[in-house]
Amino acid sequence: MLKKPFLQAVLLLGCLCTTTADEVQLKDKSALIGKVLAEKPDQVVVDVGYTVLVVPRDQIAKITRAEAAKPAKSESSKKKTAPAAETKTGLFATATGPRAEQTVRELVNQLGQAVVQVRTPGGLGSGFFLNAEGYLITNFHVVEGETQISVEVYQQQAGQLERRNYKQVRIVAMNKFADLALLKIEDKDAPKFAHVPLGDSDALAVGDRVFAIGSPLGLERTVTEGIMSTKTRQMQGSLYLQTTAQINPGNSGGPLFNLHGEVVGVTNMKITFGEGLGFAIPIDVVKHFLNHRDAYAYDNDNPSNAYRYLEPPSRLKQKVVEQP
Repeated sequence: MLKKPFLQAVLLLGCLCTTTADEVQLKDKSALIGKVLAEKPDQVVVDVGYTVLVVPRDQIAKITRAEAAKPAKSESSKKKTAPAAETKTGLFATATGPRAEQTVRELVNQLGQAVVQVRTPGGLGSGFFLNAEGYLITNFHVVEGETQISVEVYQQQAGQLERRNYKQVRIVAMNKFADLALLKIEDKDAPKFAHVPLGDSDALAVGDRVFAIGSPLGLERTVTEGIMSTKTRQMQGSLYLQTTAQINPGNSGGPLFNLHGEVVGVTNMKITFGEGLGFAIPIDVVKHFLNHRDAYAYDNDNPSNAYRYLEPPSRLKQKVVEQP
């Protein structure tokens, strides 16, 4: 049997509970506010917050159940379901505002179509689309010295991935020293391509989870996951991202993603006598290459030259000609 002083203390605490709690009205005109855990023929079990009370059924006048409130969507869930805004800068898009983190499984389903396989007579590599018009990034060493390039794309058709091969591929620009190449698919029947946004290398932190999609050893659409080991690994005068995500021959030119679905690097090499020692070109280097692609424009007259040297201004050219 409940005693009055104890019941008053329970009622006082009950007032602090949420208004969506159940209410147990007693015959002595008092009430309990809490969560009804169980109703038995002879007693009712009520959780009042700090303890659980067993109330005899003969002391209860009425039980009022709270309406089941629909759980409000959290900000993070809203961000996951809402399409992420992007800003297009030249050939590529960047994310506008922070994106919610997602699982690798969710991101692979969203981004997988934008990752391609780049084939040449000398071998194969990976790449990814920058925009819907068919511009894509890969490594310079994937297409170095090659004149026949094809791109294999995996597109969703009726819930299935359909493999399509495009052979009209043009080299737009390339930088041997940064190991980057910009290609464009020019097949007449080419559709609009799924593409991925570019992130920010500076926003990465050591220990952040990352994952790569590519075609190691020709095994297309292979996903490997790891962490960011370091952001500033110096090799041959350049800085690289080092990751534990497995990188193998065939991954070259593929994207390294963060868990926001943004490309943060371009995978290009590994240390062969160790495990978990993969490297990627920071995406900020890629952006610089794309923003200054005219300086790295491919010259068909000299395929082995990664640069195109422009003619001097006409006034300067005339002065040079007039000199004795």
